Parts: sequence; structure tokens; C-alpha cells
Amino acid sequence: MSELPSAILFCCTMNAIRSPMAEGIMKLIHGRRIYVDSCGVRLGQETDGFVIEVMDEIGIDMTTHHPKSFDQLEDSFYDQIITLSPEAHHHALDMASYMDCDVTLWNTFDPSLTSGSRDQRLDAYRMVRDQLMMKIKQVFPRHGMADV
Repeated sequence: MSELPSAILFCCTMNAIRSPMAEGIMKLIHGRRIYVDSCGVRLGQETDGFVIEVMDEIGIDMTTHHPKSFDQLEDSFYDQIITLSPEAHHHALDMASYMDCDVTLWNTFDPSLTSGSRDQRLDAYRMVRDQLMMKIKQVFPRHGMADV
């Protein structure tokens, strides 16, 4: 059984879809046992409405999330940085060059690229949410606790 990190940063391109989803899921699973934050390479204008909807389906309120960039992070120490896009990965590697942390790429599809009906687009967001949930549970399991 591996030790959980004490601080994790999830990052993607604009901190409006993938990284806030991962942050919300991680907080749902681990509560306050791990410090979790998220950011983007570029600053998104607002949290994507489809993110708010699909996260609400699993009991996570994203209405108070405000996108932020790497430059706006309040903390600068993380044990683990998980990047969800290649652009974020390159930025995180630069950031990690002056701190002792692991940087891991979980290349994750950007569901905002999906076209089609509202239901088809929501399904793309659900797919990303569910993939992130599965990956987080696999990599950061809740040992000795009931499954979420």
C-alpha cells in the first residue's frame, strides 16, 4: 500500500473543464486528507456549464469554482502534479524544475471539442468525468474506507 501524497495539483489548458473535474473528484474521495488544487496554462473565463451539470449528477458542486492559471496559485509546493493536457504537462515540468515533486501526464480528452446534440455533448463530459473518477480511484485508493 503506497502513501498518499499530501498535496496534489491537477492542471489542464484553461482550468475550466478537466482539472476542476479532477480536483472535485479527488476532494469527494479524500476530503481534506490531501490538499488538492487545480489550475490552467491559460486562464479560462468561467467553469464550463456542462462541467457544472455532470459533476452535480455525482454530488459535486462546481458553481463556486473560478478558473485560475499557474501564475495565480496560492501554494507552490506539491508532492504530485497531474497534467491532463500536453500543454499543461510542459508547463508543469518547468514548474517542477525548482521543486521536488512528481509530474505525471494523464492525457485526457477535451470534451468541449465534441459537437452534436446537447445530449451527445453531455455524454462526452460524462465520459471524461467517469474516466477521471476511475483513474483517481485506481491511483489514489481510499484504503480501509467504503468506496465512493
